[in-house]
Amino acid sequence: MLETIIIFYSLYTFMKLYISVMQIGYINEEKRKTPVLMSAEKYLVAGNYAVANGKLGLVNTLVDYLVFIWWVFAGFAWLSSYIQVEGNILQAVAFLFGFIVVNYIIGLPFELYQQFKIDEDFGFNKMTPKMYVVDTLKSTLLFVVLGGAVFALLAWIIENYDSWWLWGFVAMFTVAVLANVLAPTFMALFNKFSPLEEGELKEQISAMMNEVGLKNDGIFVMDASKRDSRLNAFFGGLGKSKRVVLFDTLLEKLTTKELLAVLGHELGHYTHGDIWKNIGLMGLLLFIAFYLFGHLPDALFIEMGVVPEAGVKIAMLMLLLPLLSFVFTPFMSYVSRHNEYAADEFGSAMGGKENLVSALMKLVTENKSFPKSHPLVIFFYYTHPPVLERLKELGFDASNTIVGEEAVEEEGLPTDGIFALMDKNDH
Repeated sequence: MLETIIIFYSLYTFMKLYISVMQIGYINEEKRKTPVLMSAEKYLVAGNYAVANGKLGLVNTLVDYLVFIWWVFAGFAWLSSYIQVEGNILQAVAFLFGFIVVNYIIGLPFELYQQFKIDEDFGFNKMTPKMYVVDTLKSTLLFVVLGGAVFALLAWIIENYDSWWLWGFVAMFTVAVLANVLAPTFMALFNKFSPLEEGELKEQISAMMNEVGLKNDGIFVMDASKRDSRLNAFFGGLGKSKRVVLFDTLLEKLTTKELLAVLGHELGHYTHGDIWKNIGLMGLLLFIAFYLFGHLPDALFIEMGVVPEAGVKIAMLMLLLPLLSFVFTPFMSYVSRHNEYAADEFGSAMGGKENLVSALMKLVTENKSFPKSHPLVIFFYYTHPPVLERLKELGFDASNTIVGEEAVEEEGLPTDGIFALMDKNDH
């Protein structure tokens, strides 16, 4: 069984590496061609940024593979020998914290290089080392409290139910939905939220929300610029009562009409029920994951030199989840891209097609998002259509367009958020 899992994980790693290599080669070639949406200088910078991220991703993927091999052949057994705590639940929680700490330490250099080297070089990072340490301490404390509670709950379920995978799925799905709802609350621990000042923008946002049957639960500006120069915003809440959070960087770069067009796009997601569709897809993935990994035979754990106790089972699920997610990613990305076209149509109807076009074109330059990608990357990772395709659907052919200082893009970001308009692909 262990041999089979290693084969599948090796194939998964090879595919990720192959896609990344294709993307790096594609962008290195395209960035030297006639620029679109940006000036030649900005086009080259955006291409270089994408390549730098791609190369870091390549190394990260290789290290992840080596770490996986180490965990299944020696790591679990090593950690089990060091983590010895009285009580099955406490033992499981301690083991999982140890598992996460080891992974965090291994991944820390990549995070620091991304933040303080790549993002710093390309003008995104505004975070100081002191701010980074403070944020890390806050997030660690939050994780110890909330993560410890979730781990204890899962371990208790495993210890008390034969069909633990089913009840574990129910528990984790509930936690995921709650996390989505409470995300703005958690973000308040790291950022300052100020009510949007009275004026035309606030009135028009409220009017747009009322038009689609949403209740305004507050419109706030977040001081995102102290950490990062990229533009973003999001809606909070799953019901009809919504909180709107706008990054201060967004207010600085977009006009009122452009911002309203983008908000109209997100309201289109609400009207079409896309948030619930995304939650449903997430639930389906979680269900399959818990079912498959909940039926791993005890012999597998014995092969790894460990007892199949709660902490080890949960850690194995966490270790293998990226593999399963990768298999489902193309389908989920396809559904999301389809939803984005419909949301663009809705947003252009509410806020004006020309305003949505100009907003998209600004975002591409401000976020230094290269407007082209290899077809494999689009197929696997893009939760949003390529910006050139989005503009074309809006009736604007940008294939030979250069927009001096301002332009925009969006590729595949997480599906939730008022903008999933910035590329945050994980490759």
